[in-house]
Amino acid sequence: MRVEYGRVDAQEYARLHERYAPLTAAVRDLEHPRLLHEDTGRPVVFSNPVIGVRNPFAPPLTVRCDPDGRYRSEFILGAAYEGPPGLVHGGICALVLDQLLGEAATAGMTEAKFTGTITVRYLRGTPLGPCARGVISDGQGPTVEAEGTFIMPAWARDAK
Repeated sequence: MRVEYGRVDAQEYARLHERYAPLTAAVRDLEHPRLLHEDTGRPVVFSNPVIGVRNPFAPPLTVRCDPDGRYRSEFILGAAYEGPPGLVHGGICALVLDQLLGEAATAGMTEAKFTGTITVRYLRGTPLGPCARGVISDGQGPTVEAEGTFIMPAWARDAK
């Protein structure tokens, strides 16, 4: 079989796209299946570095949405997440806050949106151990705050 590469005019491209788009989508779904949790309807994610159930790096983070629309999680960041002695690495704090802001911006990961910007303010060191409530805080109050802008990609807007 001989394959030649060259230019395709717009009509031919449209014809090929129409013919093969369903096959491409089916293959993509096989490679990256969208599994939904039976009880919550939320996507099941395996490799996410914050909530991935099969990612050994992911902290034991379970996110829940309160009736008031706030997304919350209580978790413990142990020695694996240490930066300065006895404190959580600032990048881990940003990672966790990006996940929580993303959960809120996407209605619990049910809409396609990606972080456009995230601004993180480190108020003081975050001690290793229990952390809670949207902003990262310990028993003495907030340690890190963040704000984010989330962007819906064109392909997701077009699908609506």
